[in-house]
Amino acid sequence: MMNNLPFQNILITGGAGFIGSKLTKALLPLGANIRILDNFSPQVHSTDSLPSDILQSVQLFKADIRDKNTLKAALTGVDSVIHLAAETGTGQSMYEIEHYFDVNVQGTALLLDLLQNDPCGKDVRNLVIASSRAVYGEGAYRCSEHGELFPGDRDILLLQQGKFDAICPQCQRTLEMVPTKETAPFKPLSFYGLTKQIQEQAVLMFGRSKGVNAFALRYQNVFGPGQSLKNPYTGILAVFSNLARQNQDIEIYEDGKESRDFVYIDDVVDATVGCLRYGGYYNGAMNVGSGQSVSVLDVANAIKDHFKSQSKIIITGEYRVGDIRHNAADTSEVSRILGFQAKTHFASGLRLFLDWAQSQEVEDKAGYKMSADRLRDAGLMRTSKTGKY
Repeated sequence: MMNNLPFQNILITGGAGFIGSKLTKALLPLGANIRILDNFSPQVHSTDSLPSDILQSVQLFKADIRDKNTLKAALTGVDSVIHLAAETGTGQSMYEIEHYFDVNVQGTALLLDLLQNDPCGKDVRNLVIASSRAVYGEGAYRCSEHGELFPGDRDILLLQQGKFDAICPQCQRTLEMVPTKETAPFKPLSFYGLTKQIQEQAVLMFGRSKGVNAFALRYQNVFGPGQSLKNPYTGILAVFSNLARQNQDIEIYEDGKESRDFVYIDDVVDATVGCLRYGGYYNGAMNVGSGQSVSVLDVANAIKDHFKSQSKIIITGEYRVGDIRHNAADTSEVSRILGFQAKTHFASGLRLFLDWAQSQEVEDKAGYKMSADRLRDAGLMRTSKTGKY
């Protein structure tokens, strides 16, 4: 296949993960020379090496992003860096604060410092950072009287009463969620979101100072075959599918009406590859999502139906500190710059994911229970006065 990538020598940090491995498979047929740096964290990876079909085609550096000497070696001679390496998960970030800042912020600072000050970075002309919709916090809403608003944390007293919707700070009306644009203010509600904000802003600042391309891709809720089924801190689709396959109770927080923008892995890969195909100069952030929102209750019911599960869906009335109520991405910027539009509808992507999950070993619910208990012990999981619905 003819190579039409302006950038051919590519380092993917975190390249052995869910997004990174799919991205690698998409780039290799385009003639790209791929290096992968990954620490194979047990929380994310089921093995400590790459699949053989990838391993024979890439150069693997098995190391942490904070390993300076290995990172220097991995950077030498590359012209593009796709920086995926990070700790993920809003809940876990609320009590593993130092660790999240160390990996996400310090790891990115080391990367940029080497690009600025070491000969290993002299050829890099293109940077792509995996950011997150978490930088927005709640994101954009609309009040029937006061127009578009960007609410902050939801009122703890209202949450305790089981009133989970965002409200207008001026008239107290319930707000309607609208798609969030990149121009929305930064209002992260978790330390994870804050570290992603720092990561992306550092990369964009570096890009401006050096005159090189810098893309901050604000991924929404990425899902699809190949995602971790064992990480209890990320991915409700994985958690719910494990529970449904074991006919275990599926517990849903708040009232089940909270919603997310789920974007299929192939679409995320397409957008990321688009940053490598781009022939001009760009410095800025782009939402990568479907532009649609799906409620958590609808997700749980769809998963239960798919597996014909006997699981009982329990809406607990609990809420987690750092969680948002709703979100959907405005994808007009990524469409304008990269010509991107999500192709996979959520229902179709969910079937593909669940068919794949059916072929995987079931993960015990103990890990999920442990993560929830840890949040409760830290005072980050609370129950509204309404209790279970």
